[in-house]
Amino acid sequence: MNGWSLRLARPDDADALPAIELSAGTLFTSDPDLGDAAGQHAICPEQHRRLIGKGHCLVALSGDEIIGFLASEPHRRQLHIVEVSVHADYQGRGIGAGLMRAAKIDAHNSGFTALTLTTFRDVAWNAPFYSRLGFVEIEDLEAHPRLAAELEKEAAHSLPRERRCAMIQFFD
Repeated sequence: MNGWSLRLARPDDADALPAIELSAGTLFTSDPDLGDAAGQHAICPEQHRRLIGKGHCLVALSGDEIIGFLASEPHRRQLHIVEVSVHADYQGRGIGAGLMRAAKIDAHNSGFTALTLTTFRDVAWNAPFYSRLGFVEIEDLEAHPRLAAELEKEAAHSLPRERRCAMIQFFD
């Protein structure tokens, strides 16, 4: 037994998710260049309920306590990972990787052709982590206008554009 489990998120889970995201975001305080730009804001419960209603969001549990989540949203034939967060007290146990593997299985079984996300290119638990899981950085953003627009929206919300990237993982 690994001490945690995964399941599809339910609408009543939404109220617990912002606190988990903020807890996970405390890791960004170790990067002085990010300051208040990363990890200081969370998706609101209403937005989580909207995403959960689309049927592909996941939560990680320790007993009955939610300790992590993956929020995602379908975009045509791709499932976009909006946020992955694991409470600071539970990081380093493979929970984030477990959430990502489960999302890949769900997306593949649901007929999506790929997973996508945006992330920090140079933060160890961001792009390098996703690369180890099989994601590749998208070099030609003109071929992916949705993701290019997402990066620009993030920049407008104070995330440093030069440190952000979009990534994709196609299914076999």
